[in-house]
Amino acid sequence: MNDYKLEKINDYKWMIPRQQDLGMLTDGIIFGDEDIIEHAAREKTLDQVINVATLPGIVGASLAMPDIHYGYGFPIGGVAAMDSQLGVISPGGVGFDISCGVRLYRTGFGYDDFKKHLPELMSRLSFSVPKGVGTGGKIKLSAKQIRKVLGKGALWAIGQGYGQEDDQQFIEDNGFMEEAEPDLVSSKAYQRGSDQLGTLGSGNHFLELQMVEKVYDSQAASVFGLQEGQITVMIHSGSRGLGHQVCSDFLQLMGKASAKYNIRLVDRQLACAPLNSPEGRRYYGAMAAAVNFALANRQCLGHWVTETFTKYFKQSANGLGLGLLYDVSHNIAKVETHSWKGKKISLCVHRKGATRALGPHHELVCRPYREVGQPVIIPGDMGRYSYVLKGTEASEHESFSSTCHGAGRMMSRTKAKKMVRGQDVKNYLLQRHGIIAIADSMASLAEEAPQAYKDVKKVVDITHKAGLSEKVARLKPLGVLKG
Repeated sequence: MNDYKLEKINDYKWMIPRQQDLGMLTDGIIFGDEDIIEHAAREKTLDQVINVATLPGIVGASLAMPDIHYGYGFPIGGVAAMDSQLGVISPGGVGFDISCGVRLYRTGFGYDDFKKHLPELMSRLSFSVPKGVGTGGKIKLSAKQIRKVLGKGALWAIGQGYGQEDDQQFIEDNGFMEEAEPDLVSSKAYQRGSDQLGTLGSGNHFLELQMVEKVYDSQAASVFGLQEGQITVMIHSGSRGLGHQVCSDFLQLMGKASAKYNIRLVDRQLACAPLNSPEGRRYYGAMAAAVNFALANRQCLGHWVTETFTKYFKQSANGLGLGLLYDVSHNIAKVETHSWKGKKISLCVHRKGATRALGPHHELVCRPYREVGQPVIIPGDMGRYSYVLKGTEASEHESFSSTCHGAGRMMSRTKAKKMVRGQDVKNYLLQRHGIIAIADSMASLAEEAPQAYKDVKKVVDITHKAGLSEKVARLKPLGVLKG
């Protein structure tokens, strides 16, 4: 194991001091306990924290959240804020699944009244929600229509009748990034996205029916419309093949741009360009377009859920108390204003496997939640829990208003498939926890087995104690739908 010269700041925060011989321009800061640090060192994710600290224009530390694990170039769970004028932007700091994110719906059902409906609803959702590797959906788009999706995001979907107008205020950035430039997205990406809007995908993407098992913060839970015993619906998906193609296209361009601008890369997966260069601006515009595709995708997925519920119960969404709580991305780079050394400055914040977590009274938090802070949705694994948290003022100073995004993997998908069988996972979930798991592929259940992940309770506890975000409620999975 490398000597990282780690310094323990407190029980939940560690520092890798700047080391000039490694090319570091700043410190590395990792939020975690000794077990998380040891695991990150063993899989060499701490090397990635160091590598990100070498990128030009980085402001503050190279940051890693408690769900840190190994990723493409940047660590997953990584946050890097770059000066908008002097810093770089890197596709590796966003990831291939651009704007992968989470959406949570609340319902008016309590568990006791709902449990008899669970098996039939899960069955119906398995037919109404398209899922699986490369699977096309019900919506077929022409190039002209995709262009509108890339420009308008969730607003396009709402305008087409997929959801309600009120949904917009409960989506990060009001449902779309205005910097999107659809003309910068390749024809191949357009082709891949032509039939994938409103599809769940595969891998770690899922749809869950859940129950609010415990409320930690009654005031915030009340503002978010949550109470113990209540049924919720969580959706985890992203920009599908379109976003993957955008990332692939620009990695080639950024590789050449790094050489053009004499940027010394310690890892070619950090390929980047100055944000203000033609290449940097092109990537930002195309990435924002892919973000809009992801936001529209989750909006349509939410519509399939609403439609399934309303048809089954023969009531309107309002009658069922079914409404959007929040939608937030966790693979994204955005130009934001933050406080730094007593001044307001413009930064391009890369969050790769990290969630924006704005505190109370922030002007970008929608008005219904502004007094308590932005909802933060943290999915766990399909056998244990997920969480709803709220943003804090402290996270602005600690992490540029960022927090964790999930449990974080403990083992690769390949290793998980060697250790467990999908059918055994399905049986275990049902017999031990009463959780109904439906998947197109047993292999996907194996690679997403609970033991392949850290315990999200531990990750969230560290996040809470470190002040990055605060616990509001814990959600228990009842039914899981996977690709």
